[in-house]
Amino acid sequence: MDDNYYRTKASVEEYIKLAKGVDGVELIQKLNNYLPSNALLLEIGSGPGTDFQLLKKDYRVVGSDYSTQFLNRLINTNINDEFLHLDAITLRTDKKFDGIYSNKVLQHLTDEELRKSITRQVNVLNSDGIICHSFWKGEGDEVFKGLLVNYQTDESLRTLFQADFEILLLEAYKEFEDGDSLVLIGKKK
Repeated sequence: MDDNYYRTKASVEEYIKLAKGVDGVELIQKLNNYLPSNALLLEIGSGPGTDFQLLKKDYRVVGSDYSTQFLNRLINTNINDEFLHLDAITLRTDKKFDGIYSNKVLQHLTDEELRKSITRQVNVLNSDGIICHSFWKGEGDEVFKGLLVNYQTDESLRTLFQADFEILLLEAYKEFEDGDSLVLIGKKK
């Protein structure tokens, strides 16, 4: 994963402006149907903290990011919350969680890196742990502002996740255009 885009303060500020008004409220509402309130939840790629704030209303959330720029910003603006410096592939932590959430973060991984991340997610989840991840829907990949965008389909996500997770929900939703995104919610097998 090329994470150079999120290494500078300028690029982080640019991303925050681009993402203004975009949040995962619809995803979180779907997650609420599967993960009980007050569960311990890891957010992979908290970025500007928009979804982190929404998740905190229902869950005990530990945020994370690989970008030290985002991480420092999150820590400075959420002094009573916990954040981890985590790579989405290796997820190097000894903590165990009831759920894992990401909103358009794992799309920056190749399929091989995503397989490694899925294996690690299984390891950091408690039994019957729940995942909720979103992806851009489509085929192939492209580089946008130096970042890989690895598009997924229903079929590709099933292939990647079904060995380790019972897929509870896999459906298209609208972020900017009808059906441009996919949400996957699964339960650890």
